[in-house]
Amino acid sequence: MGTRRKPAPPGRTRIALVTTAAAGSALLASAGGAHAEPKADLATVKAQVDDLNEQAEASTEKYNKFKEEQQRLRKDANQLQDQVAAAQEKMAGLRERLSAVAADEYRSGNVDPTVALMLSADPTNYLQRASAQDIAASSQADLLRLLQDQQRRLDQRRAEATAVLARLDETDRALAGEKKQVQAKLGEATRLLNTLSVADRDKVNAQDPRSSRDSARETYTGPASGRAAAALQFAYAQIGKPYEWGATGPGSFDCSGLTGAAWRAGGVSLPRVSQDQWNAGQHVAKSDLQPGDLVFFYSDLHHVGIYIGGGKMIHAPRTGKNIEITPIEYMPYMGAVRP
Repeated sequence: MGTRRKPAPPGRTRIALVTTAAAGSALLASAGGAHAEPKADLATVKAQVDDLNEQAEASTEKYNKFKEEQQRLRKDANQLQDQVAAAQEKMAGLRERLSAVAADEYRSGNVDPTVALMLSADPTNYLQRASAQDIAASSQADLLRLLQDQQRRLDQRRAEATAVLARLDETDRALAGEKKQVQAKLGEATRLLNTLSVADRDKVNAQDPRSSRDSARETYTGPASGRAAAALQFAYAQIGKPYEWGATGPGSFDCSGLTGAAWRAGGVSLPRVSQDQWNAGQHVAKSDLQPGDLVFFYSDLHHVGIYIGGGKMIHAPRTGKNIEITPIEYMPYMGAVRP
């Protein structure tokens, strides 16, 4: 028979329970601490926000391209639909003339075989059949030739309008999709910024320390002349205005919206998006840059500014920032174009 263990004194039992509970709490706290996500520091959030804004700007240029295509297709569709309506009206007039010929001959009791053929169910085959009956040279045949030619034009315009409307639908969907992409990236950037204190948030959105408003140079006084000088005068006048994706002025701009508006003030029409502006003039070497030249950044050319001299440019940076003067080394430089 085993020896019965004596119960521990009441006080010792309480001490043991408290000690065990404390050790368990410490263990849980240690385990919780091991799995807790470290809070992102300012530099990490800034890098993430900058990356998201760069992605958003690339999507913005795609959005601008789709919007430009949408506007062009809508204009084409409207023109084609007007042409279809005009052709239909002309067709109606020709058919009325045919009906008048048929009515006159019916009343006279002598319906010409030409007219009978013209009123057949398949007028497109009329000329072949009329030729076989030696009546293709009659005035009625000339009328049907006119009708047939008009029908061909009408069918062609209808087909063109249908194709353009189909492309317009595709562009509408692409535009909506790209807009969603921009909004998603900017929304994520905002969410990250909101994890920071107000002071740190202001640091992330502050203008680049190398940038300058340079109030003494708000009008261009450099060596450029003619159209380039006019473009630069316009660009200087926009310094301090906010970046807004998809905007072309007058109160806000995105990057290509600013360069396009500046050169438009100089009498030169540029394409809407940065990638197309890359092909809108003569390419120049970095060593040959002149004030007014367009300067491009990133491998996909999704950012553009206007060179002002001294290694600097005016550009619309990104959401949350204002139009500024900054060194062209601020971003990965790809090349330059002289409009």
